[in-house]
Amino acid sequence: MWWKKKRWKVIVPVLIAALLAGAFWYGGGAPGLHGWTVGESSPPSSTAPGEPSLSSVPGPDSAASPSPNAQAQGYGWAAPSPTRETQTPVPQASPSADTSPEETDAAAVNSPGAADSQAQNMEIDPATGKDSYRTDPVPSGKPLPAEPQDAVISDKAYTCTLSISCASILDHQDWLVPEKAELIPEDGWILAPTEVTFYEGESVFNVLQRTCKQNGLHMEFEHTPMYNSAYIEGISNLYEFDCGERSGWMYQVNEWFPNYGCSRYALKDGDVVCWEYTCDLGVDIGGSNVLEG
Repeated sequence: MWWKKKRWKVIVPVLIAALLAGAFWYGGGAPGLHGWTVGESSPPSSTAPGEPSLSSVPGPDSAASPSPNAQAQGYGWAAPSPTRETQTPVPQASPSADTSPEETDAAAVNSPGAADSQAQNMEIDPATGKDSYRTDPVPSGKPLPAEPQDAVISDKAYTCTLSISCASILDHQDWLVPEKAELIPEDGWILAPTEVTFYEGESVFNVLQRTCKQNGLHMEFEHTPMYNSAYIEGISNLYEFDCGERSGWMYQVNEWFPNYGCSRYALKDGDVVCWEYTCDLGVDIGGSNVLEG
């Protein structure tokens, strides 16, 4: 009697439980819901068989932008470090069957001043068009770099004129680091043009270092093997970037901004040397051509 009266109360819940269990068993999509353990699932691919999926195609490399001063130590200021420097590869034309290796090498160094520089024994790498210290050929009529390790300094004395100017800052004082404002002379001269003595074989760097010491002027530098020259970090406590991200020290000799470092410029009697602070990579002092190659 009991079973006849209560059977539906038992059968119905059992049927509902069985239906739910079946739906759970066959309808789930997550790992493990079909009664077995699976590994990490991969998303379905929408590509056709044999085509690479998007995940297998590498994205474009992102190259860091070089610092605006990264190239300039060879020209008197802002030494680049190997980690910051970005070199632009020199395009190489594919030689034809009728082109000899000698002709290909000649084309690689076919730049203004190259022939003249080579004629004066400047060793230029045909693959880069530069010397071993990344110096472009020197313009015709200008002195070639002299390596400081080869210099022979004698006791023969000469004179040159040396000056140090930060006059460019007077036109860009809103760019200047505020705490450096008191360091700027009203006329811009840190050292007005002064006749100084140097000795045969000495460089622009040698004379700057000695003259600053004699006049009680601060001067800070470090040697950069990449350019085989001293890097002038600061003079009179004015450093690169003190007046904008394109600021720093450059030098000129006889109204020419050399395209190599100050340790490699061997002085001659009567030379006129001026160290100038630029706020705009030389544009404001007439030296932008140096960075344009």
